[in-house]
Amino acid sequence: MALISVSAFACTNIIVGKAASADGSVIVSYNADSYGMYGNIYWHVGGTHAAGEKRHVYDWDTNKYHGEIPQAERTYNVVGQMNENQVSITETTFGGREELWETEGIIDYGSLIYIALERATSARNAIDIMTSLIDKYGYCSEGETFSICDKNEAWIMEMIGKGKGEKGAVWVAVRIPDDCVSAHANQSRITRISQFDKKQVLYSKDVIKFARQKGYFTGKDADFSFRDAYAPNDFGAVRYCETRVWSIFNRYCDGMDKYVEYAKGNDLKGEMPLYIQPNRKIAVQDVMNGMRDHYEGTPFDIQNEIGAGPYNMPYRPTPLSWKDGDKSYFNERPVSTQQTAFCFVGQMRSNLPNTVGGISWVTNDDPNMAPFVPLYCSITSMPECFRKIADKQDDVTFSWNSAFWLQNTVSNMVYPYYDKMFPDLKAKREQLDSIFFEVVKKNDSWATQTDKEQIRKNATEQSQACATYMMKQWTDLFKYLVVKHFDMAVKNVDDQGNFKKTEHGLAEPPARPGYPEAYRKQIEKETGDKYLMKQ
Repeated sequence: MALISVSAFACTNIIVGKAASADGSVIVSYNADSYGMYGNIYWHVGGTHAAGEKRHVYDWDTNKYHGEIPQAERTYNVVGQMNENQVSITETTFGGREELWETEGIIDYGSLIYIALERATSARNAIDIMTSLIDKYGYCSEGETFSICDKNEAWIMEMIGKGKGEKGAVWVAVRIPDDCVSAHANQSRITRISQFDKKQVLYSKDVIKFARQKGYFTGKDADFSFRDAYAPNDFGAVRYCETRVWSIFNRYCDGMDKYVEYAKGNDLKGEMPLYIQPNRKIAVQDVMNGMRDHYEGTPFDIQNEIGAGPYNMPYRPTPLSWKDGDKSYFNERPVSTQQTAFCFVGQMRSNLPNTVGGISWVTNDDPNMAPFVPLYCSITSMPECFRKIADKQDDVTFSWNSAFWLQNTVSNMVYPYYDKMFPDLKAKREQLDSIFFEVVKKNDSWATQTDKEQIRKNATEQSQACATYMMKQWTDLFKYLVVKHFDMAVKNVDDQGNFKKTEHGLAEPPARPGYPEAYRKQIEKETGDKYLMKQ
């Protein structure tokens, strides 16, 4: 079984055009998945810069110093994956042909994203900036798919380097129609370029010529497929990656059954469309729930089987594959996964001023296990709970003041007892999501104010207040779960969630549910008479 090279980042994106969304927003999402990565929410303070000032380039994955480039005369505030102009950029790594990874460039994919966010005024401007940077300074990462969006347009751009001795990259960008939804998840998804409206496609001038030179493509220009040339499908590329896209599309579109065999990896020559028309208008909440997907109710559902353990946990430990003799096996890789460092849902609204319209909804863990906190793109400071602070709260320094460590503490307590404990977490998560949506709805009234600086002040205060409230509520949830599920028993609660007490003031004796019946039967089957009670 061929398996793709899985990058340290193995992520998922959803893109929703403005006419496909419930409120006219352009929406984009990003599960940033990486074992060991601290989920720092990116923060850049924009401003004007003096002539001769330099912008240093550090590799996002490794922190290795690559070099420096001239700083732009003007940069913009960046909050997570969105700047103050409501431009958002996210990514997934598809890898592609390994011989193209080693290049002479100094711009890695993460630096490319954040440099563009610091400088871009629109999605098209971001594409121009990114491709110009690569042409001038070179690209030094694996193949990447980028979601590049603003309050009016959404694009997918795919890029891969040219290999040893080369500096630039080949790339193609396709505009997602306003009434459509797209997704990508670590495999190249742009196939035959000629199928798209010429006015909605951009590409490097040598994207076909270079493929011919390398022997990746020999047909007519009209038949050229970026994916087939630079990242051909294999079993892992489909089953680990395209299956996630299938599941997302299946949530929003009818008729996805015809792609099941492809999504299973049984038909590697098949393909799903780059984008689909949804069967309803897609709300921000729908996108958030898409990022929480575990293939529930599909042929790929991973609950209710031996790998889920006694409490039907929809997560699997890594590595994703293993060998037994001469056979290879694998685990499903759903959208929602425990190694998510942070999740971002960008909501970009053209009917409101940028100071109010752009919202970075963020979590610092798998979004199935945490609520989304709204951070306005205009804020003038980042809540400390979302920041990485060396030796205070980082990837090796625990802090109760860190959203990353607090949310992961709760999640790691819930995972092994999922069926027992997740309902309590989900109820709190949904409560906070609902509260924060009401906060945003109320704050939309700021659009009538004329004082831009006052709006920024209000937005900063409200973002901080939401972050603080989440931290308090999640700390309380941690305490509640510890008390309620102490020592694998379950304390009794009333309809309001309060712990029941006896007439003498002590906690009622807890329930001791033991293993679920299905798991008990599995124990009986595997152990035979070993634990059979003698009559």
